[in-house]
Amino acid sequence: MYRTLLLPTLFYFVTLLASVPLFVNANASDNLRRTGRRHSVYNSRKSVATRVVPTVQTTDLPGNWQYSRCLAEPGANNVFPYQIIFPQNNSAQNCLSQCSTFGYPAAGMENGNECWCGDAADITNNGGTTVAETNCTTACSGDASHLCGGAQTLQLYLWNGTLNNWHTPTDIGQYEYFIPGLVPPLLATVGKNGKVSFLEKFGTSEFANSTGAYELDLSLADDFDHAWRTMHVKTDVWCSAALVLPDKAARILNLGGWTQASTLGIRLYTPDGSPGVNGTNDWEEDPTNVQLQGGRWYSTALVLSNGSVLIMGGVNGAGGAADSTLEIVPRVSGGSTVVFLDWLDQTDPNNLYPFLHVLPSGRIFVGYYNEARILDPVTFATVAVLPNMPGSVTSFLAGRTFPNQGTSVLLPQKAPYTDAITVLICGGSNSGIALDNCVSIQPEVDNATWVIERMPSKRVMPGVVALPDGTYLIVNGAQQGIGGFQLASDPNLSALLYDPSQPVGSRISILNNTTIARMYHSEATLLPDGRVLISGSDPQTPRLPEELRIEVYIPPYLSQGLTQPVVTVPNTDWEYGGQYQITVQLFQGQTMSVSLLAATSSTHGNVMGGRTIFPAFSCNGNVCTVTAPPNAQVSPPGWHQLFVLDGPTPSHGVFVRIGGDPAELGNWPAFPNFTLPGV
Repeated sequence: MYRTLLLPTLFYFVTLLASVPLFVNANASDNLRRTGRRHSVYNSRKSVATRVVPTVQTTDLPGNWQYSRCLAEPGANNVFPYQIIFPQNNSAQNCLSQCSTFGYPAAGMENGNECWCGDAADITNNGGTTVAETNCTTACSGDASHLCGGAQTLQLYLWNGTLNNWHTPTDIGQYEYFIPGLVPPLLATVGKNGKVSFLEKFGTSEFANSTGAYELDLSLADDFDHAWRTMHVKTDVWCSAALVLPDKAARILNLGGWTQASTLGIRLYTPDGSPGVNGTNDWEEDPTNVQLQGGRWYSTALVLSNGSVLIMGGVNGAGGAADSTLEIVPRVSGGSTVVFLDWLDQTDPNNLYPFLHVLPSGRIFVGYYNEARILDPVTFATVAVLPNMPGSVTSFLAGRTFPNQGTSVLLPQKAPYTDAITVLICGGSNSGIALDNCVSIQPEVDNATWVIERMPSKRVMPGVVALPDGTYLIVNGAQQGIGGFQLASDPNLSALLYDPSQPVGSRISILNNTTIARMYHSEATLLPDGRVLISGSDPQTPRLPEELRIEVYIPPYLSQGLTQPVVTVPNTDWEYGGQYQITVQLFQGQTMSVSLLAATSSTHGNVMGGRTIFPAFSCNGNVCTVTAPPNAQVSPPGWHQLFVLDGPTPSHGVFVRIGGDPAELGNWPAFPNFTLPGV
């Protein structure tokens, strides 16, 4: 900032010697100057700028920031981990706003154009020392009236109050070793038979005898020889898509794969058997007659509100070109159902395993790389382009989908289903530096914007699991790198609990730690008894093994020693808006609730088909009447686990189907190699 002084215009000068003429010739003027008898007169009509000395900005700061002191860094080392360069617009306003937006309560400006973000603990941990204010003398590049540190000195500001209210509860749940595994699985799906179906690389597995498919009987976890059933696939399911169909058998559908015929693969398994009793069904596949229309590797599948299956994105096998299209399965008699997506093509190769969710309007949310949009469910034209997802504090270019691999879920819907639905995305990576935040948006509200919530640690390749009480368990992943073989390091061993019923900034609790690194190709899956199955890790990174051990995480709602309620559901095939009686037995007598969690398949942080619904219900004694969701937009056709909660404690889940099978997938595919369960 400058102040302007205007010198007055002088038309003449009166000398002390009135007898001397005012105007003289040049020689006389020179004589006068030499003798000191006259003064030269100058006229100026220009402004003269005077620079004000910059000071520390202590007022008009954003949020709850307060100035602290001038802080010296230890030589060439940095106190804070995150640097932003503002060549022309560094200021306390810009720097502090950016740091607090991403959840950092300590910040400093250095060398005029540098902004640094971190935590107060970084100051002690990294050797910052208080020095005299005269060491911070450089003006801000975007605000010359205020100071922005100096050479290796920071103008330090601290947030007054709690910016991140991460809870540290007494009851943090626990990891428990469950059973030795056979392979590190890539996909995990809980079947209607209460068993867990695993798929693994076939033909490319590091385990020579792998058949690519196995089923775990949870009830036989203490009997390794009988707990595992070997199954078979015909083509390689490596990095494919999967979901549970709405047909009456709740078949598991697997799509795509690694290379050649695998990329066109359509595979189906009808879960059978019961706890303690082996089934006899196996995976069914006809690579010649039943294929996708385009080869897909690293793609995502979703059951739409009309009951058909959408599969989107991927690449045409290992080393192949991007497949920037979607298609509908099964193929209709009229011909191709493939639609080219220019916006997906423009974000290649950072858009694999895109996030797909059906919104309560029936429209489709798509998250890909750092972009998001809403599609029409009939034409697949773009209805709305949403703002770009925030990235890291240092860069908006961070990605959320593979290979930068975060994870995404829908937050709960509650009767009467009038509240806007929220999409939550956690983790990701920015040039190999894992992100330490979750972002959320309500896509269908006017002027939708993203909300940023910092996590206690960085995480790429995380898994997220919806729990019966409406919270979400975040586990697995790394603190450095991206998804892929040998591309990440520094395992994240901590479990987090995300509770959307709490205010923003106060939703995360820090739970227990595991001792097992869960990196690339690790999964997390909700079991019918309310525990979470933690499996896999295929990083091919030195000192990090191909992980066969399987754990369970026992959430806090099961680690309190309370007896789980019991629920009986006589009718498990529900129509939209219908009312169905259930019988419950509570043991704590606390506030009761009912939740419906959609059946899912999990891979690469992508929970395909995930949804949490809290329906309306009423009770007369121990007989309760539950009202099914009203339509296929609120709840696309499919299978759900129904839980009754006695306070925080859930019952075992009971599978119910809601909305039938409107696309008649139970009659597809009509080839002799497939068992048709009907609609």
